[in-house]
Amino acid sequence: MAHLIEQMAYVGDTPWHRLGHRLPAKQPLEVWAQQAGMDWTIQETPVRYMTADAADEESLQTLETFTEQKVLYRSDTRAALSVVSSRYQVVQPREVLEFYRDLTEIGGYEMETAGVLKGGRKVWALARTGKQAVLKGADVVNGYLLLATSCDGTLATSVTPTTVRVVCSNTLAMALDSTSNVIRVPHSTCFDADAVKRQLGIAIEQWDDFMYRMKLLSERKVKSNEAQRYIERVLYGPIESDGAGARATPHVDQPSGVPVPRGWAARKVLELYEGKGRGAELSAAKGTTWGLLSAMTEFVDHERRARNREYRLDSAWFGQGAALKQRALEQALELAR
Repeated sequence: MAHLIEQMAYVGDTPWHRLGHRLPAKQPLEVWAQQAGMDWTIQETPVRYMTADAADEESLQTLETFTEQKVLYRSDTRAALSVVSSRYQVVQPREVLEFYRDLTEIGGYEMETAGVLKGGRKVWALARTGKQAVLKGADVVNGYLLLATSCDGTLATSVTPTTVRVVCSNTLAMALDSTSNVIRVPHSTCFDADAVKRQLGIAIEQWDDFMYRMKLLSERKVKSNEAQRYIERVLYGPIESDGAGARATPHVDQPSGVPVPRGWAARKVLELYEGKGRGAELSAAKGTTWGLLSAMTEFVDHERRARNREYRLDSAWFGQGAALKQRALEQALELAR
């Protein structure tokens, strides 16, 4: 099976998916574009089809144009990427990198990874913002900014303030009070980088508030029955009644096509929380709500069963895994109140 990660580049430690080209730090964006497989453009052409007189088998075929849709394809390989509405606004791979130019050259950001998923249907770049917080026991959390887009309608152009827990590389989008800081630009409108950056200033300013909440999570001790309820609620949803007795409303905690007993995920998260997780022994995490949240994010990013590591990455950042981590954060904040 071909890798979902068509190509990528990174600086620093090798990513957990072990794919990509390692670059020296502080490389220009032109080098990033080449090494991350983003030095091509998305081309477009109207959808065309052949017609003929059905009553006359020998009639000449005519090439017609369907103006309401267009085909997007890669400039380098000519490979088709998708069929979209004629109104679909494309964001080029180089635009994703260019978004970071002033942030890296002036704002102190540092590119850390960038790449192409699904043969070019999704592209992303991740940069470290320079924000950092340290919880008890030297539990370090760094701030990042993730920009991603798609050309097949599966993802709006999204700019996400993200945290990474250093001890285990767990990723978690910043959100407070069930409100996400993700800035989404639908493909029905033009991507205005300057306008997004003006909105982004407000989101980045919430770093201190977000990390203050995480500190509160690290101080909130958890009883064993609370840990069990938290894990069950995040993975399988609240208990509801259908008139015939109590039942759980399931959340999909595994990708389709991967048969997994209901209890496997819960047992795995509990094991991570109780000591097998990366950093579970640190005082900020041991027996705390922060430890529960960290166990859940580690499960999604590193342990959750998937077809392969590339599918797990796609899910953890953009799909079911990302939604699961958002529920984990909401439930953790609720538990700490």
